[in-house]
Amino acid sequence: MTALMTREAMWQRLGREEVDLLVIGGGIVGAGVARDASRRGLSVAVVEMGDLASGTSSRSSKLVHGGLRYLEQYELGLVFESVSERRILMDLAPHLVNPLGFLFPVYRGSKHNLLVIRAGMWLYDGLSLFRSPKRHRQLSPADVEREEPALKQKGLKGAPLYFDCSTDDARLTLENAIDAARHGAIITTHARATSFLTSKGRIRGARVTDAFSGESKEVRAKAVVNATGPWTDATLALAGGKLAPMLRPTKGVHAVVMRERLPLTHAVVCFHPSDQRVLFAIPWGDRTYFGTTDTDYEGDPVDVAASHDDVRYLLRVATEYFPDAALVEDDVISTWAGLRPLIAENEAASESEVSREHKIVLGSDGLITIAGGKLTTYRRMSAEIVDTAVRFLELHREISGELRPSRTEKDPLPGGEGWPADDDHAKVAAEVQAASQGSLDEESALALSGTYGTRALTIASAVASESSGAARLVPGRTERMGQVDFAVDEELAATLCDVMMRRTQLFYRDVDQGLGAAEAIAARMAARLDWSAERTAAELSAYRAEVARSRRWRSEP
Repeated sequence: MTALMTREAMWQRLGREEVDLLVIGGGIVGAGVARDASRRGLSVAVVEMGDLASGTSSRSSKLVHGGLRYLEQYELGLVFESVSERRILMDLAPHLVNPLGFLFPVYRGSKHNLLVIRAGMWLYDGLSLFRSPKRHRQLSPADVEREEPALKQKGLKGAPLYFDCSTDDARLTLENAIDAARHGAIITTHARATSFLTSKGRIRGARVTDAFSGESKEVRAKAVVNATGPWTDATLALAGGKLAPMLRPTKGVHAVVMRERLPLTHAVVCFHPSDQRVLFAIPWGDRTYFGTTDTDYEGDPVDVAASHDDVRYLLRVATEYFPDAALVEDDVISTWAGLRPLIAENEAASESEVSREHKIVLGSDGLITIAGGKLTTYRRMSAEIVDTAVRFLELHREISGELRPSRTEKDPLPGGEGWPADDDHAKVAAEVQAASQGSLDEESALALSGTYGTRALTIASAVASESSGAARLVPGRTERMGQVDFAVDEELAATLCDVMMRRTQLFYRDVDQGLGAAEAIAARMAARLDWSAERTAAELSAYRAEVARSRRWRSEP
């Protein structure tokens, strides 16, 4: 066990000495800030009230994309920034950010003109300086029938095919945090900031409480970043004073079905028949998912979940575009719901029209807040936040010595280190299988390399030396027990939900959302983390409650 990378070790380190930068929030931006700042030579601590990426950052559409639809809104700057970052992320995390074709079917009677769309495709490729994963092309109805036979053919005029990327949003967040920890950052999960520490009108840290023991400690910092996504306004409220809300949160819901029920080769751009909102049907390994909805949300971010109306809305677009699949509610394996932390600037705009641009605010108390933005541009946003913090600290003469370049645009994330220059996934999988000494089959080795990148070699070696690590978590699936050990030892996993939802994603992918495997996994974690019988039972109860919450829509009228 690498003791320095366990959650408990991080909690013990937290608060021992003042840090240059305290980041509140362990989503993609918080993790990105920690990576950038620690690589520059700043001392950094991150506190996250749940698990890394447990909020919005594991509940996105799982795409790294320029945002073709933003061209319609004339947000060319956002599109250019996004397609530039897409290219960078493909190099930084080639195991996690992979090219994905998107079909844009156009039917008779549609408001979308094929010629206009084709011009838009050239503009989209042009904004990427023609460095898209692949060049777009035009598909005839016959081409579409051959390449995507499940798609409705009646009235089809054609379908441009363009390319963006899919990703694993939870793991992208995690690998940023791991790299930050390698550069000295303290990454503490399940630790809530309950109040700010102030001195002479300036925020100088926070009081933080351990979710497990209830212990509290003071974490002193020269500068503090509020990167709490949907909790931005609640975090600002800790500083006191009455402020107008920064955010207009909107809920996005996705629904997952078996690939056998709807096999897709490409993602498909869909327009909902009721309101013409853009949605996607996306292939996801042995699954397919639909998303996303976009509705204003005023409840507790912790309780966000799919409603029956959300699922019906998604199934309606599925029926419109894939009528022969005849998907029904019983086909839905799982759902996820997340909140977009959009900036509250134009209340008259519809949810889909609210800008995905971001805003960085330096308060008079020194608190640096980031709001808005999108997953694809997290790295650039993170760099801007650290730039703001550095200027603030320089103004107060609290930086000693020269800072290094962060190189976050050049140096790969941990799983991308040593990845083949030709992006040969099969080559890495073969090395993983060889390292397992026969414990892993080809399919499992490929799944591991696509999840962990070159870090999968460590898991393979571990299962080779301990046969119990090769046990399948679910019969017929590729996930192995060694991944549970790795999650605890190397990936800061501290609860059963951490492992089930974000390290293995059985919560979303397994037909019973991992309920059949939960007891065995909890027992494995209990042995490793010295849980009592009561703690183990509580972990199982908490996980079952998460599954029940995700299924709550089934009991609604």
